[in-house]
Amino acid sequence: MPAPLVFVRQGRGWRGEGPIERGEFHGPRLYAEARAWWEASLAHRESAREAAVAFGAFPFDTASPVGASLLVPERAVRIDGAVPHLGTSPLPAAALRPGAMSGTAYREAVARLADEIRAGGVQKVVLARDVLIEPQGPVDEAALVDRLAAAHPAASVFAVDGLIGASPETLVTVHDGHVTARVLAGTAAPGEGTRLRDSAKDLAEHAFAVDSVLTALRPHLADLRSSPEPFVLELPHLTHLATDVAGTIADGADVLDLVEALHPTAAVAGAPTSLAIDRIRELEAIDRGRYAGPVGWMNARGDGEWAIALRCAQREADGRFRAFAGAGIMAASDPAGELAETALKLRPILEAFGVSA
Repeated sequence: MPAPLVFVRQGRGWRGEGPIERGEFHGPRLYAEARAWWEASLAHRESAREAAVAFGAFPFDTASPVGASLLVPERAVRIDGAVPHLGTSPLPAAALRPGAMSGTAYREAVARLADEIRAGGVQKVVLARDVLIEPQGPVDEAALVDRLAAAHPAASVFAVDGLIGASPETLVTVHDGHVTARVLAGTAAPGEGTRLRDSAKDLAEHAFAVDSVLTALRPHLADLRSSPEPFVLELPHLTHLATDVAGTIADGADVLDLVEALHPTAAVAGAPTSLAIDRIRELEAIDRGRYAGPVGWMNARGDGEWAIALRCAQREADGRFRAFAGAGIMAASDPAGELAETALKLRPILEAFGVSA
């Protein structure tokens, strides 16, 4: 079964068909290398240039051995309206296996981080843990996309280079010079919006995330604005604090420039960013790969839409899928509560595979 290549949000997006031109990039200059490769690819397309669309998946950490990929299909088919039915086969039964970090180890790491934050220095760290999904047969990944799209119509649903998910968080969208983004930070179970609005911990966590996005975008945009107060976003499995951001490109930047400027936001790394990433590298038991990295598409005009790869799983070489979920650790964090938050965030991708935690 050929792997699907698709990115769609609220019924709009792209799917790729036919042979694929592929670029792979590693290391601290991977964004520059990806940009140069894309420009060279467009130069070779001549009359077909304006129809070209590149799908991309980038790692959370540029030091990751996983690296980034850009995939340019022979044909990019516009999705506008109902998401087409992509799958053809039923999904096999699947089993849930422990990941590299146990629940006990996660709680211990949260407690350690909370102590460090109370002592000063790093202010917030988004700590993630992983689980493994073991299908009992070949997976029709297009059918998995169908399930995710049906269950999460408001999310960015994607399948790019074996990374499959339904993310609620848009990193950045560019259309004809207009830029929008949605910041999510602060999480609770469904129906707990009032608790979130009254939670000093969640409001502070959200403020870090919004500030990191505004700081990254300010050099590139005019008329930069955001929601005056965070609003409550109710999703099928979770409730988030959310802030919408918008502006107009003022310096000629394209969507990949903004992706590079924005990532990683405090919503998926922490604050200050460099200190938070150091703590993530030390405390997480396994490299995140492309979890919490940018995933999306771009065209020759510099337009595009990129999400943060959340509520997702990455296909591994042995046919299993690795899924991650994280929580923002603050001084007031409760280890058991943060572990429970990661379980809530794993539910969308686990339910798509038909397994439960």
